[in-house]
Amino acid sequence: MRLGQVAAITLYALPIAASSSVEDTGNKSIPWHPILREGVRHMERILVIGGARALGAAVARRAAKDGYDVVVGARDLAAADVLAREIGATAVRVDLQDESTLEAAAEALKEGVDHIVTTGSAPHDVRATELDRDKLLAAFTAKVVGPMLVAKHFASVLRPTGSMVLFSGVVGWRPGPGSLVKGVTNGAVEYAARHLAADLAPVRVNAVSPGVVDSGAWDRLGDNKAGLLSKSAAGTFVGRHGETDDVVDTVMWLLRAGFVSGETIHIEGGARHKSA
Repeated sequence: MRLGQVAAITLYALPIAASSSVEDTGNKSIPWHPILREGVRHMERILVIGGARALGAAVARRAAKDGYDVVVGARDLAAADVLAREIGATAVRVDLQDESTLEAAAEALKEGVDHIVTTGSAPHDVRATELDRDKLLAAFTAKVVGPMLVAKHFASVLRPTGSMVLFSGVVGWRPGPGSLVKGVTNGAVEYAARHLAADLAPVRVNAVSPGVVDSGAWDRLGDNKAGLLSKSAAGTFVGRHGETDDVVDTVMWLLRAGFVSGETIHIEGGARHKSA
């Protein structure tokens, strides 16, 4: 990565006491010590889009713990910076609604990326008669158009042994009033992963489709959160709601699953198969 890109991408590194090289972030010098996982010849770089919050942040934290060179991509660069400092990662502004940020991020990371995980969403939970065109387009951009444009700009940056992981959701397979946009966009992710896998091969492209997960996203419901999680648990075969680790474990497995491509992995306890 060129230091000339520091205005577009803020660099941080793991503080290690002994190191032979130093990366200058512009704020202070921090020793840089790459951590290599067993069997990996170079420090694999992973870009987590939507990585500053909820499931994206959980993936970024786990990836850093597992020894990846993590890049936290988010619309809110300040939030990405905070997490990057915490886990010894890199922060870059990525807004799936703004293609110019994707192009700039790909340029800043042109030395190579091994994996991209994109968790972006823009919910528009209304009935058909209440649809707002701009919000509808934003929802499709976050889930489908944005990841396709990520593929456009990062196709020459992704290493051939690498992968992309897209995020879908169980509502794509569970139609209901008020979930029209969320259902269609999440369902479309399955086809996006399948066709991107063919288009980007040998780079692997897969999707994960979580059910209701206690990732922090439902904290906004306050006292109603417990009821939602309980109802979700009752709607599964396994009798519980999802936990963050259920999703993160699956994402990390897909990064290493070299013979899996074009698939959607469902992480929802069988909820899409169980009748209401």
